[in-house]
Amino acid sequence: MTSDNRARRRPHGGLADKRRAILAGALTVFARDGYTRAGIDAIAAAAGVSTRTIYNHFTDKAELFQTVIKESAGRAADAQIAIIDRHLHRIVDLKADLVEFGRALTAPMATEHAEHFALVRQVNAEAGHIPQAAVDAWQEVGPRRVLRRLAEHLRQWTARGLLHADDPERAAVQLMLLVSAAGPPHHAPAPSRQEADEMIVSGVRVFLYGYRR
Repeated sequence: MTSDNRARRRPHGGLADKRRAILAGALTVFARDGYTRAGIDAIAAAAGVSTRTIYNHFTDKAELFQTVIKESAGRAADAQIAIIDRHLHRIVDLKADLVEFGRALTAPMATEHAEHFALVRQVNAEAGHIPQAAVDAWQEVGPRRVLRRLAEHLRQWTARGLLHADDPERAAVQLMLLVSAAGPPHHAPAPSRQEADEMIVSGVRVFLYGYRR
C-alpha cells in the first residue's frame, strides 16, 4: 500500500471514531438533561470534540437526537430479544419460566443499558417536545421490535394450548408491562432485589390469570 493510499484511509477511521464519540457523549447528555435542555456545547464537551465537528456530522440537534435514540434503542432491543429467545423458546413450567424471564429481563437492563432507559424516562417526561420522527424511529427499532418477538412466542404457546391469547400482540404488551414494572424505565432508583422479585411474581400471576387456559 502506498503512502498516498494510507493517507486517504486515515480520515475515515478518524471520522468514525469522532462519530462514535459524539454519539456516546450525546447519549450521556440527553439522558441527563433531556432533549430540550441539552445543549450542543455540553455534548461537544462530553464527546471531547468541537461544536463544529458535531455539525460536520449532524445537521442539527434533532438529527443527532434521532440517531442517538435509534442506535441506543437498537442495542437495548437486541439484548431484550436475546433474553426472550433464551428463556421462552422452551417452556417446562409456565409460571416458573415466566418469572425467571422477568428476572432476566429486568436485571441487566438496569445496569448494562442504564443510560438508554434514563433517556427513555426523559422522552416520556418531555412528551410533545420531542421531534416525532425521533419518537417513531425509537419505537420501531426498540419497543415494537421487542414486542413483535414476544408476540411470536405467545402465538406459539396459544397454538400448543398453553395460553388462550386471541390477540398475541396485545398479550405481549401486557406481559411486558407486568414483568418489567420493577425495572427500567419505570423505576429510578431501582427497587431492592426482593421488591423487584415480588413485583415480577405478582405480574406473572396477573398475566396467567387472564391468559392461562
